[in-house]
Amino acid sequence: MASKSSLPEEDFTCPVCFDIFKDPVLLLCSHSFCKDCLQKFWREKKSKECPVCRRQSSLDNPPLNLSLKNVCESFLKEKSQRASGGSEVLCSLHGERLKLFCLEDKQPICLVFQASRKHSGHQFLPIDEAALDYKKQLKAVLKPLQKKLNQFKGVQKTCDRTASHIKVQAHQSEKQIKEEFEKLHQFLKDEEEARIRALKEEEEQKSLIMKEKIEELSKDMSTLSDTITAIKKQMVAEDIIFLQQKPQGVSGSLIDVAKHLGNLRFRVWEKMKDIVQFTPVVLDPNTADSLLIISEDLTSFKRTLTRQTLPDNPERLDDYRCVVGSEGFNSGSHYWDVEVGDSTAWCVGVTTESNQRKRGTITWERLLCVGYGGCYRGPVHVLEQNLHTLRVHLDLDKGQLSFSDPLQNTHIHTFKHTFTEKVLPFFCSPRPPLSILPLKPSVTIEQRRLC
Repeated sequence: MASKSSLPEEDFTCPVCFDIFKDPVLLLCSHSFCKDCLQKFWREKKSKECPVCRRQSSLDNPPLNLSLKNVCESFLKEKSQRASGGSEVLCSLHGERLKLFCLEDKQPICLVFQASRKHSGHQFLPIDEAALDYKKQLKAVLKPLQKKLNQFKGVQKTCDRTASHIKVQAHQSEKQIKEEFEKLHQFLKDEEEARIRALKEEEEQKSLIMKEKIEELSKDMSTLSDTITAIKKQMVAEDIIFLQQKPQGVSGSLIDVAKHLGNLRFRVWEKMKDIVQFTPVVLDPNTADSLLIISEDLTSFKRTLTRQTLPDNPERLDDYRCVVGSEGFNSGSHYWDVEVGDSTAWCVGVTTESNQRKRGTITWERLLCVGYGGCYRGPVHVLEQNLHTLRVHLDLDKGQLSFSDPLQNTHIHTFKHTFTEKVLPFFCSPRPPLSILPLKPSVTIEQRRLC
């Protein structure tokens, strides 16, 4: 039996279009045609006759010649494989190599299509030249897209690190919160035990007093009973004086409840001021340079020799060994003391909240600071001698920022400035440590006068 490839190409050609059959249909006269070719022929002739034998067809929609369709597809596939060794793409209609590119229709075509009326007047390029032009265009479009993709990958990587760091922060913060509340719980437990112990001691003391008083009263009652018996017997007048004696109660014999319960919560809270601290400014670890280690209570920092792996978030000051306060100020008067004595280079003051915080873009002109032991730009008042403690006094309502030495009670410098936005405490030290000192808490009771 002859193979499909051994049959002549004419056997797979439509008698109307002379191309390889495409969706062939079969008439009752046994002739086959492309479906579109037959319908077009019938429309032009206005008669449903066979284009070959002119026999009239009784079918409006002749059935698909499935066997012929499969044979044609196999023929085109074999022809394509023979022509290209299986590596080239051939025209699905003619089985020829696609050597040209139609610039009007934007599609590759074979040489047979070039001569057809469908592409009459069209411009063509060799397929390799057209591909090169399109590759250049795609490359030009691809370059900014690739750059944008790399940016997204960088942001995604930062977000992944940030997500991991959030979990670390949450875990550490939870641990510190539990430790702080454990200290408070222990204090309250100790205070509770001390107060209950004092109550028990007073109970034992006053119970003993009452016991002794009861015993004394029992003796007096026994004596009085004996006297009454003797009076009844002897009716001696002078013994009546004894009857005029009255038993005395014991003053202060009850528990001093007011001492133990009066203003109990306030007294405990007042006593707690000895174990708690208040720092007017705390540091924001999310802004700290990765070479700085912030203390657990967020009031001091020291330097590490190697950079920590921290998220590259927009707020972070990734140079100059800097960090800012966690809260800013819009109005009012505020002050905080900074211990700088062990640092040989430092800069302390305030900065605006909108000041850029990325490498090389910190605007030093938007800082108001006092510094020592370094080279600083912008409005930084540099000291000639170091000191132990620096007091920063920010008065936004008066528009001034003052620095002084609280230990020597001496004024250092004052900036006059019109503050138009929120400002943040600023700390910089190439050679730390630096510490913000706590204030001594106090309890004040205000009494109102009655009219």
